[in-house]
Amino acid sequence: MDGRDSNGTSAVKHMAMLSKFFAELEERRLVAVFLSQRNEQAFRRLYRCHTPHLYRVAMHLAGGIAHEAEEIVQEAWVRAVERLPQFRWESRLQTWLVGIVVNRSRELFRQRRKQQSEISAEALEERASPGGAEDGESLDLERAIAMLPEGYREILVLHDVEGYTHVEIGALLGIEAGTSKSQLFHARRVLRAALRS
Repeated sequence: MDGRDSNGTSAVKHMAMLSKFFAELEERRLVAVFLSQRNEQAFRRLYRCHTPHLYRVAMHLAGGIAHEAEEIVQEAWVRAVERLPQFRWESRLQTWLVGIVVNRSRELFRQRRKQQSEISAEALEERASPGGAEDGESLDLERAIAMLPEGYREILVLHDVEGYTHVEIGALLGIEAGTSKSQLFHARRVLRAALRS
């Protein structure tokens, strides 16, 4: 026996689908318990389940700055708790939470932009061109991602780092899938140029 049923679908695939189904049922139950009873234990389980993923996304969006990533995640959870009664399960809970993280990181980036001038895609490409790097300084990947313009950075992180599809990114960011593809193309080009310096 090779672990396949009469339809040729592997038993492993069935088990993975069942596991995902039961995990989502449990997640819905925990949300319902939290909303109806403000049950701290139910919230803690949701928090422990999703925070590692949210923190990883926030770290990439914050350019590897830990205290900013922590702030983003904590504020995302505060907002999620406020908005959870309106969540309609049209997407996975994790996808919805990532959307909140992305929005909070945008706000943080805009605040940071007020304090210092943002490096545009053109300036970054100039700096990355031969002789453009100051004092032979080279950018590491996290810094290079952090220096990307906001839209490029978000799409690069969501697609290339976190594995979201262009359709999912479009839903998260309120853009067309084609726009996501185009932004990703440009983000990769700018990032390659920065990393060559």
